[in-house]
Amino acid sequence: MKSPIIQKSTFDFLKQLARNNNREWFNAHKDDYLAAKENVETFVEGLMARMSAHDQIETRTGKKSIYRIYNDVRFSNDKTPYNPRFAGYIRRVKPTNRGGYYFWIKPGGSRLACGYGHPNPEDLLRLRQDIDYNYNDWKKIINARAIRNTFGAMRGEQVKTAPRGFPKDHEAIELLRYKQYWFERGFTDKEVLASDFATQMNKAYKAIRPFFDYTSMVLTTDLNGESIIS
Repeated sequence: MKSPIIQKSTFDFLKQLARNNNREWFNAHKDDYLAAKENVETFVEGLMARMSAHDQIETRTGKKSIYRIYNDVRFSNDKTPYNPRFAGYIRRVKPTNRGGYYFWIKPGGSRLACGYGHPNPEDLLRLRQDIDYNYNDWKKIINARAIRNTFGAMRGEQVKTAPRGFPKDHEAIELLRYKQYWFERGFTDKEVLASDFATQMNKAYKAIRPFFDYTSMVLTTDLNGESIIS
């Protein structure tokens, strides 16, 4: 399989957009934007083809993966009309495969992430219940060598003391306090423009699979281990 690449011209467009973040400049360089967007869409499709060898991917095209480049300025202090990055989300096949993959292509700030950014209240409670019952399993999974070497420690927002229903002195309180279960890795511009960038992204996403496999099992079963998928 030929490796897709992020072209230097795509980075050049994003750098110029960051310096000229206005509608007049953007409209005058619309063709450059469309070419850069097409490059990223093609790259993501090649990446997803690699990921399909080890996961079930619901997202079918790069176009469906990528977020809009336009800023929503209605409720933001930042009134610049564009976000000078290409970012997106790659869905796993639900409901049996939980969690998601994210990426940001941005000069000086490229990264990928995976996990649960905003779990709904029911999922969050179910994950905390499993941490309560199976704390050692969680420690083993999130501290596995492949995950640690790829992402470092798990990150995410936390409650200040203890979530409702759990004691403050619980042995797993540091994990129970999480409201997000998030893993992230940054890439240099040189790494993004390298010919093996898709391979490196795929390798990172593959490293999180034991965590996704375990949490997917938790979120599709009840406290007795019975499936809740109809």
